[in-house]
Amino acid sequence: MIKTAQDIKSYKKQLKEALSDQFLRTALDNFNCAYRENRSAVYEGIDFEGIKKEIAAEKDAALPRLMELFEAFKTHAEAAGVKVHAAKDAKQANEIVASIAKENNVKKIIKSKSMTAEETFLNDHLENKGYFVTETDLGEWIIQLRKEGPSHMVMPAIHLSRYQVGDLFETVTRKQQDSKNIDKLVKVARKELRPVYLEADMGISGANFAIAESGALGLVTNEGNMRLVTTLPRVHVALVGYDKLIPDLKTMLRILKVLPRNATGQAITSYVTWIKGTVECGSSITNRKEMHIVFLDNGRLALAKDPVFSEALRCIRCGACANVCPVYSKVGGHKYGHVYIGAIGLILTLFYHGKENDRAIVRNCINCQACKEICPVDIDLPHLIKKTYRAVLDQDGKTPAKNVLLSKVLKNRKLFHFILRNAYLAQKPLAKKKAMIRHLPHFFEKEHGFRSLPLIAKTPFRDQWETMRPQVVQPKYTIALFAGCAADFIYPEQSSALIKVLQKYDVQVEFPMDQTCCGLPVLMAAEEETAKEVALQNLKAVMSEKYDYILTLCASCGSHLKHNYPKIFKDASLTPENLKAFSDKIIDFSSFVVNVLKASSKDFNVTVEKVAYHSPCHLCRGMQVTNEPRKLIEIAGYQYVPSKDEDVCCGFGGSYSVDFPEISAEILKKKLDDVQAADARILVSDCPGCVLQLGGGMDKRGGEIQVKHITELLAETKI
Repeated sequence: MIKTAQDIKSYKKQLKEALSDQFLRTALDNFNCAYRENRSAVYEGIDFEGIKKEIAAEKDAALPRLMELFEAFKTHAEAAGVKVHAAKDAKQANEIVASIAKENNVKKIIKSKSMTAEETFLNDHLENKGYFVTETDLGEWIIQLRKEGPSHMVMPAIHLSRYQVGDLFETVTRKQQDSKNIDKLVKVARKELRPVYLEADMGISGANFAIAESGALGLVTNEGNMRLVTTLPRVHVALVGYDKLIPDLKTMLRILKVLPRNATGQAITSYVTWIKGTVECGSSITNRKEMHIVFLDNGRLALAKDPVFSEALRCIRCGACANVCPVYSKVGGHKYGHVYIGAIGLILTLFYHGKENDRAIVRNCINCQACKEICPVDIDLPHLIKKTYRAVLDQDGKTPAKNVLLSKVLKNRKLFHFILRNAYLAQKPLAKKKAMIRHLPHFFEKEHGFRSLPLIAKTPFRDQWETMRPQVVQPKYTIALFAGCAADFIYPEQSSALIKVLQKYDVQVEFPMDQTCCGLPVLMAAEEETAKEVALQNLKAVMSEKYDYILTLCASCGSHLKHNYPKIFKDASLTPENLKAFSDKIIDFSSFVVNVLKASSKDFNVTVEKVAYHSPCHLCRGMQVTNEPRKLIEIAGYQYVPSKDEDVCCGFGGSYSVDFPEISAEILKKKLDDVQAADARILVSDCPGCVLQLGGGMDKRGGEIQVKHITELLAETKI
């Protein structure tokens, strides 16, 4: 039985254990990099964005009809000799399978990989009933022997080295194994498992698809064990979630186009199998195979009716949300999920296994948006994770002290800004007359000492505004600068650099003084009502009708203002009149300079400086801006030097780096290692938060690479 931490203190202890496993981190990092490269190649020539919208629409259309699809499937399947069962929960599903085994005098059972069976802990139930159960998927067999759960939905034993597997096989076979030779280890598994297939009375599988129009099952695998499990024994039982019901073969083929590509970076998987009805079977006393299909509810039917969470049932179990997750790549599936791992697991755990198992893990999301971008069925995973966290808090009936304080402060702009202004005085003794705080107080240093921290500015940008406000007689554009907290109170020089860059482009810049925090921090804390109040303050402060654009220097602010504000008010009884105009006018600095101002290299001096670039998560994935910053670096006369994994998260994530500093530090380390390998003198980004993380990390390690906001880079070479 899988055990997941029930509180954050226990969870942190588990995370530290995972982070200390050097092999695990190396293996997951290597897979993470290789997966992105392979996936990109197999999607060449395919409209991924288009096909995922189509699949999402088809899945959404099927959800309200699940019982209708079930009845159609049942009719066709039973007409072909199959016995169809319905289980309301995991307990009933396990009991149905056990009763089928008892009725058929079963003693030995073989299984193929099934996440649904993992969900119900079917093996434990059958073994407690006295049945001998053997997993036949190589990875599943390995973790069964180790008595642990899968660490990935597609590759369950990815966390283990060949040497660990070799030691395990030595115990099983009582023979010395050549652990260096993976092929030999696979042959050992094949030799041990072959007799089990022939001796089994029952085979248990899952299914990727249940096709309503025919009553057929569709199964997608990379090993031939699934076909042996479903064909050799005299009894076959398939355990299938209601969410696997689809209307027709056409829908299945469309999903099949993305499933292997997203799961493992393959154009097509090794085995695609369709099973319909019973067939002849010589080992059966009736000379006919007995086939049962057990449909599992376990919360799915209620989830299908939920206006917010129903889209989670689109999931096709490709596991890609883990493949690209920076958190998963550091701690693995045993610490990043309960049964279902990765981003989707943080959501489904609440509905399938309760708040106790989701309470700690649901907080471990850095909100980098990589899972949303990669999802082949267009699930807004980061949004649902925060909704899930809110649901956990509501069910617990407790509000963390951090949330209470954050809500109180951000609701009151004047109080919030008063605290920021006075933070400068509190920080100053820690800096010891230096630009950054390199040594935190002892009680912070152990976990949070992986980066230096910048001082809050003595004079925030808003207090400098009146003296630097440009006066353009006939402006070509009038923009509102939404600086964000960091470019206002921590890095006012980034906002000042913006003024310098734009001063010769006939752009009138305005700074609405009543603007406040964008509200993303409270939304990430699942304080939705506070996020709504903060949004209303900014909508009132920035009167969008007065401006051609609302320009942001912070990618996180920009993405939040543009995409999350409409979500915040989606179900509100009264939507602010200027909401759409406000969100539509949001633009980032690089896009404004490249696409609107049409800046050219003639506007800048040429330099020989080599510049590397870090792409903020909320810019490249949130705002879908990728080419403009790199183009702008070259327009400004610098030599752009590509570095590895430029669009992978830096580990900041706002308060995430405070809540999970151990993971943040490891993500940052890899990012800085990649940058230093690129032979650049300067590293730029479009987000003050990324500058804080990257600059602080570079300073702490004594690196010579300067970290700057892209506005500062341009201001230094502007003619």
